[in-house]
Amino acid sequence: MLAGVLLLVEGVLGMLQGITGIAEDDVYGEIGEYVFEFSASTWGWIHLVLGLLVAVVGAGILSGADWAKAAGVALAALAVIANFIWLPYQPVWAVISIAIGVFVIWALCTEDSPPAAH
Repeated sequence: MLAGVLLLVEGVLGMLQGITGIAEDDVYGEIGEYVFEFSASTWGWIHLVLGLLVAVVGAGILSGADWAKAAGVALAALAVIANFIWLPYQPVWAVISIAIGVFVIWALCTEDSPPAAH
């Protein structure tokens, strides 16, 4: 249940972060030379799509869907990587999102309950 709730929260916040980046290009600070430098709008679309997928998987985990556990681990890992690359733009939020992703991966990989029979 922890993983599902965290994924829902992370997904909704990611979508809000994405909408902010798309709507207002000047919300996120300008950075100097950076290998993974994208425009704020590009990062907005990345966070919006990833946030939507993460929220859907979080809802799937809470509903007990069989596919959601593996998808949750994969998307949480992808979100951790995306937020690591996003660090120069929003360092505090990126570190918080990385921590949430690590907790989700931990929660999904250590659960020892049998899968729900449908």
